[in-house]
Amino acid sequence: MVNGKKKALFLDRDGVINIEKNYLHKIEEFEFIDGIFDLCKKYQDLGYLIVIVTNQSGIARGYYSEEDFELLIRWMVDVFERENIHITAVYHCPHHPDISGECTCRKPEPGMLLEAAEKYDIDLEHSLLVGDSERDIMAAHRAGVNESYLFSDDAQTSEATKIIRSLSELV
Repeated sequence: MVNGKKKALFLDRDGVINIEKNYLHKIEEFEFIDGIFDLCKKYQDLGYLIVIVTNQSGIARGYYSEEDFELLIRWMVDVFERENIHITAVYHCPHHPDISGECTCRKPEPGMLLEAAEKYDIDLEHSLLVGDSERDIMAAHRAGVNESYLFSDDAQTSEATKIIRSLSELV
């Protein structure tokens, strides 16, 4: 805690928690990325809340429903619980600007992070985010999160604090 507020580890889902697969919404296709449990355990042990913030335009596109998404998320959160990791919250943006119009929750907008900060009394300045795209990093900066990590095999430059090639770099 800092100034009575909590710190959070914000995580993108696709490409950080699970291997990126276009419009993933089926449990049988979900594969956890190596090191995600160790990363979450470390930060949980340090007192961080774990909050997932994920764009899910597949909902707006009609590839899967909110119910499909919720089913997958409940399963994923249960797997984390079996690893003794508590996921505080999962925020998702079901929109796509070309289909449902502009919104304040779709990253790079900071809406999901700001909503979590308000609900859970999170100190954004002392929190951190791990994402796999520059829009994740932009959302963090726009929300006031100073520490951000771009998880990428091929990025050469980023506005992130650091580019990481493995989640184990943060453990």
